[in-house]
Amino acid sequence: MSAQEPTPKRKGLFARLKQGLSRSSTALKDGVASIFTHAKLDADTLGALEDLLITSDIGVETARNLTAHLAKDRFDKEISPQEVRTILSGEITKILEPAAKPLEIDPAHAPYIVLVVGVNGTGKTTTIGKLAQQLQRQGKSVMLAAGDTFRAAAIEQLQIWGTRVGAPVVAKGVGADAAGLAFEAVEKAQNQKIDVLLIDTAGRLQNKAGLMAELEKITRVIRKRDPSGPHGVILVLDATTGQNALSQVDAFKQTAHITGLIMTKLDGTARGGILVALTEKFGLPIHAIGVGEGVDDLQPFDADAFAKALTGAQS
Repeated sequence: MSAQEPTPKRKGLFARLKQGLSRSSTALKDGVASIFTHAKLDADTLGALEDLLITSDIGVETARNLTAHLAKDRFDKEISPQEVRTILSGEITKILEPAAKPLEIDPAHAPYIVLVVGVNGTGKTTTIGKLAQQLQRQGKSVMLAAGDTFRAAAIEQLQIWGTRVGAPVVAKGVGADAAGLAFEAVEKAQNQKIDVLLIDTAGRLQNKAGLMAELEKITRVIRKRDPSGPHGVILVLDATTGQNALSQVDAFKQTAHITGLIMTKLDGTARGGILVALTEKFGLPIHAIGVGEGVDDLQPFDADAFAKALTGAQS
């Protein structure tokens, strides 16, 4: 029986993912159904499908590649909506699979230092809290650092999460030097033999020069305590921003040298396809996705489950 235990868990994760992606899935599923009910795969239906994929934020180039693949073997033949969804799901899985990489904590680095970056409103602080709880469930000790010293709400929110999950929080007042706070947090985490240190940072994409200078300073002072740190730089993206996520990744790649992505709020948008466009363009690891408010709604990214949930293909 024990060998069968992961199956119910997998179904539970897929069910949450499917529910969370329902807005994106409904838009694609209904669109495919309206195009391909009793219809041949011809130039008109391919054009309509390409438009549908583009409006789902999958991206122009990706939409063209997907429709071209569909046309290769099935052009001028009748095809059902379910067949279209199944083929799309398979091709999207191929795109996403190389990026599906959970956040791995290397025990050779203790503490394993993670900077969490992103514009305001993406859910950075909440994501840090959820990550902290999940890491603790894995038996790791976690410390939080309230490095978004521009917003009192961010500091308070991280302290609330620290209390909730039982993780120590390094925090100072509004306006404190974020780099100095990061240095102090690394020092404390080292002294207390903490496994993972999660550092929140201020989100100010509109001021790229200032953001770059601050993040470079934070990285510099971290390396005074641990020359190998930070060991991960995670960009948190809000799925509801759609195509704007592309410019955010581009900017943060240059300023913060990000090593992975977490996408939040997929349950609040029909723009779930943006994750496909991001992967096609940047190929960055996707550590997790958020499909709800609960701790368990921040899920490790599963390419096949995501593609099926997005397209409405059968599991």
